[in-house]
Amino acid sequence: MKRKSRYRKLLDLHPVLKLIGDTPMVKVQVPGEPIGDAEILAKAEWTNPGGSIKDRPVSRMLLEAHLSGELTPDRTILDSSSGNAGIAYAMIGSVLGCPVELVVPGNASEERKKRIRAHGAKLVFTDPLEGYDEALREAHRRFAAAPDRYYMADQYRNENNWLSHYETTAEEILKQTDGELTHFVAGVGTGGTITGVGRRLKEHSPEIRIVCILPETFPGIEGLKPLGSPEDIVPDILDESLIDDRIPVSIEQAYEMCQVLARQGLFVGQSSGAFLYGALVIARRHQSGRIVTVFSDTGERYFSTGLWDR
Repeated sequence: MKRKSRYRKLLDLHPVLKLIGDTPMVKVQVPGEPIGDAEILAKAEWTNPGGSIKDRPVSRMLLEAHLSGELTPDRTILDSSSGNAGIAYAMIGSVLGCPVELVVPGNASEERKKRIRAHGAKLVFTDPLEGYDEALREAHRRFAAAPDRYYMADQYRNENNWLSHYETTAEEILKQTDGELTHFVAGVGTGGTITGVGRRLKEHSPEIRIVCILPETFPGIEGLKPLGSPEDIVPDILDESLIDDRIPVSIEQAYEMCQVLARQGLFVGQSSGAFLYGALVIARRHQSGRIVTVFSDTGERYFSTGLWDR
């Protein structure tokens, strides 16, 4: 059996896996914004069964590892996460019958921690003041100390991360827009989304502009890397040559956009607010075009963070 058909067959093994991907696209309008004839569209990634876009790369990484024999039920799935990928690991690990151990910053939202534990995964916490990169370092230390015990998914380096977006997210965008778009707006967590989608869209049309959202170093935006300091760990899979424009976004600007969206019935998290802010900057600048982004997760993941305490 060919590898691709084997992979597709694995997706059919469990009803949860069949729910990943094929997310709808919604048109976003912000009242009073002077954007002329520009149109903003967003992929509703919170409709994935794990509640975020991370279901796509995590399912691809784990199923490919299962196919290759790297991942067996006697090995523990290990990685670091700010939360959404952790939920996907815990959920899909439970489907595959594999134990899961996740290293997360201590300030990860309570909602994420509870969902991860509900699927039976173990959590290891790092000092939140040392940032997300410390969680990544700790995960690698644990793997180095016991390589036979773990399967290290390593979403920062795993090629199946960006390939999942190249083959699914980008293809869905092209289908849903009939291939007619001018910009794609996203950020960098592991680099998988902006690299995978960016590569496929650039193949379709080199004229499509790839826009990267840059959060503040502190307090930052959960799930996004600022990449502004020499000590920041740059994901190996990130292809920065694809990025045409970079837009800085503050946590307050992201929060404000989340509030705007909530009043239109779209209840999404802070990275989605940041992406909408960036899309609006592009729309104001050009007054035309079709700008596509992703709304990465649900706003219910942030009740304990202060996002909705206003």
